[in-house]
Amino acid sequence: MRHTPLRAFSPLRRLAALALACLGLSLGLGAVVTGCNRHEAADAGPQAMVARTADDHSYARPQEVRVRHVDLDLTADFQARQLRGTATLKLESKANAKQVVLDVKDLAIERVTDASGAPLKYALGKTDPMMGQSLTVELPQGAQTIVVRYHTEKSGSALQWLDPQQTAGKQKPFLFSQGEEINTRTWIPTQDSPAVRQTYSARITVPSDLVAVMSAKRLTPDGEAVPGHASQRTFRFEMDQPVAPYLIALAVGDIGFKEEGKRTGVYAEKAVLDKAAYEFADMEQMLDAAEKLYGPYKWGRYDVLVLPPSFPYGGMENPTLTFATPTVLAGDRSLVSLVAHELAHSWSGNLVTNATWEDFWLNEGFTVYFENRIMEQVYGKDRADMLKVLGYNDLLTDMKQIEADGHPEFTRLHPDLKGIDPDDYFSDVPYEKGAAFLRMLEQRFGRKKLDAYLKGYFSRYAFQSMTTEAFLADLRQHLLHNDSDLEKQLKINDWLYGTGLPDNVVVPTSPLLDQVSQQISAFAGGADAKALDTKDYAYPQWVYFLSHMPDSLTVDRMAALDSAFDFTHSHNSEIEFAWLMLAVQHHYTPALPTLREFLIGQGRGKFCTPLYRALMQQPGWGLDLAHRIYNEARPGYHELTRAQVDKVMK
Repeated sequence: MRHTPLRAFSPLRRLAALALACLGLSLGLGAVVTGCNRHEAADAGPQAMVARTADDHSYARPQEVRVRHVDLDLTADFQARQLRGTATLKLESKANAKQVVLDVKDLAIERVTDASGAPLKYALGKTDPMMGQSLTVELPQGAQTIVVRYHTEKSGSALQWLDPQQTAGKQKPFLFSQGEEINTRTWIPTQDSPAVRQTYSARITVPSDLVAVMSAKRLTPDGEAVPGHASQRTFRFEMDQPVAPYLIALAVGDIGFKEEGKRTGVYAEKAVLDKAAYEFADMEQMLDAAEKLYGPYKWGRYDVLVLPPSFPYGGMENPTLTFATPTVLAGDRSLVSLVAHELAHSWSGNLVTNATWEDFWLNEGFTVYFENRIMEQVYGKDRADMLKVLGYNDLLTDMKQIEADGHPEFTRLHPDLKGIDPDDYFSDVPYEKGAAFLRMLEQRFGRKKLDAYLKGYFSRYAFQSMTTEAFLADLRQHLLHNDSDLEKQLKINDWLYGTGLPDNVVVPTSPLLDQVSQQISAFAGGADAKALDTKDYAYPQWVYFLSHMPDSLTVDRMAALDSAFDFTHSHNSEIEFAWLMLAVQHHYTPALPTLREFLIGQGRGKFCTPLYRALMQQPGWGLDLAHRIYNEARPGYHELTRAQVDKVMK
């Protein structure tokens, strides 16, 4: 992570600040802006604020020319490990616009033409390690379509090409994309900003024994033969609702499908399809619960694709098709809160999207809050309360680490990320602090009023992008009713722009976890592990139990726990991770072979990064083991996980 001081206002930010000041608002950066009049204020509604906000992580100039639709025609070449073909971009231009600026990174641009095939002049800008390059295309008078012919490079971060041995089935290769946050530009030349929503269509040609799926309506579920190419088949897709570019997603592999409900189903490698279908049997019930809370589901189908183990995240909320890690396949449906989270993104994130990556909490904080409400509706208050406590504890741990790293500014919900890779800001702060902000509002206004506000918010800004400043304007109008004294009382500015946690945070509690604390105290006092009252513990109770063990725990007491509960051979990834963190901390050698298998067998950043960090903090044996395991595991990790762990291993 790098420290960047608060930047001076850019011209666009000055416009946004002026609009906000007209409403009595502030950018939260300590600036004071004056000099507006009533006429200017009348044009300063939330969406006007969004339109005036610059995205520091994109070269695009959508205020001049905006990409409205992307039509892809790509062939997946597994031998060359590249996608090649064309992206046809439909443009909306302002009067006299002479060029369009796109974002590209690690793409080989072969040529650019207009719709008739006539060549267009284009230029690639200077390469930036984080942002890639600008692709500036000269537009003839009135041009509304450009066609970019290109192919991807192996260095592109969005695509991971897996050999058969890296998959669950071990027989056929696999490809998947991961666009969030600014990686879509490494496989699609477009305006890669979440503020530039785009519809898309695609024609994807793949080897005939593989299946392609995308985050869109599947027009040809079984594919179509390619004339003259018996070894290939083509799949066609269409997304007719405008989405942020990071939500355009592709996967290709030996993929099967099982229906779960009238609108839900599971895709997975055929080798794990039955297991995945069993795990996610409650998807339709979750979808019904979500709609009762915050309004109709607007995306048609909701399916989940279980990816190979190298997928770097728990899940990715690609519209109509969540990408999910196989580490949630516990065999007992205990980890399905991940599905509730990604489903909730169908409202918070996909329907109303952060306009810049400095507004990431608008996606994730809202979604964590929504996820917990779904879990409460489907599985009961006790389970939801336990998950809230675990999330809050994770937030405290992350904020402590962020402070130790010397970057307290990264504990803001709305940070300053100019010149900083959005991935470097990734932590539990936008997730759990954002959810805590909404829980504070729930305590003050009650669920009924907050639910009405959130339902209205999703309706008012459906299929639009949102900034923190614009959200604040909407909050003031529709929930706070422009009561400035109430706003100060609730410490709204501290929540959105301040570091750490305000003192009006609602600390979640759980009676069931309080009972776990009693068992922890008993064990710490010398009680026999086998005599502890742990009957019918659910996974949150076990995670809490392990993560609150005393620092003075001895290897003998670790062995007693393992003998009583067999943690070293747990089939639940969350429990296994908590146990392995404890094993590293206390050098419990019987668990180290399992540690190696766990780090080599999956590439989820949530698990890998903390475990390698814990090993690196153990002089001698830990440092040596970390490097030996990482040298073996690194080739199988996604680029995003490698980037995280590389920083830890320095």
